[in-house]
Amino acid sequence: MDLGLQNKVALIAASSTGLGKEVAKRLAMEGAKVIICERDKKKLQNTEEEIKHLGAEVLSIQVDLTHYEQVKSLVKSGIDHFGRIDVLVTNCGGPPPGNFVDFSVDDWKQAIDLNLMSTIYLCKETIPIMVKQDAGRVIMITSVSVKQPIQGLILSNVTRAGVTGLAKSLSNELGENNILVNTVCPGYTNTERVESLAETISNKRGVEKDQIIQEWAQMNALKRLATPEEFANVVVFLASNKASHITGTSIQIDGCYVKSLL
Repeated sequence: MDLGLQNKVALIAASSTGLGKEVAKRLAMEGAKVIICERDKKKLQNTEEEIKHLGAEVLSIQVDLTHYEQVKSLVKSGIDHFGRIDVLVTNCGGPPPGNFVDFSVDDWKQAIDLNLMSTIYLCKETIPIMVKQDAGRVIMITSVSVKQPIQGLILSNVTRAGVTGLAKSLSNELGENNILVNTVCPGYTNTERVESLAETISNKRGVEKDQIIQEWAQMNALKRLATPEEFANVVVFLASNKASHITGTSIQIDGCYVKSLL
């Protein structure tokens, strides 16, 4: 199936590891030109080399997405290099685990900057470009916690729900400009982030990390964690011409972890 992504330009945030990296690779494999970004210079360089080996054109930029001026520079560099941006995939690391009483006001501000404000910054700079092009795709990576809050992840539960509200609002505003906006909600997926969370919880409970991961796997109908590839394939479809009438949705890739009807 031709997804129509050949020579499209995609900006993927936080794309040197985990889900962001896999999305960038899968888009590149479909012929897209990709802009990747990350705070860690070494990780960014390694990912750039991996994508180049796929035969794709890639621009890598070191950036802290919680700083608006750096995001402005990121988007400008992408436009200067490629001349357009057709696909924006917003993404960021997750805030630390814990309960409400564990966090200070500053902790909340940092989580909001990380999860919500970074997404707003990226949209603020990229959407006007898409409006001029009269076309675009915005795909925001959130979490299943926006549909079913996860115990011990209150910072993520709250801030990612804000991203979902942003996406739904933008989908209504931008439809007439042929800009489609959707969110994708990963469940427990085999990534460094999940490994890190499992390590933290295992230390608190005094059990092996693998036991925590197995407990999470048993919480969905498939009884296993998703792979990054399974998640990225959904994002690539939403970025493609084949998803031309899908906007304003929140799609979970969770093996039926979320038990609600909607």
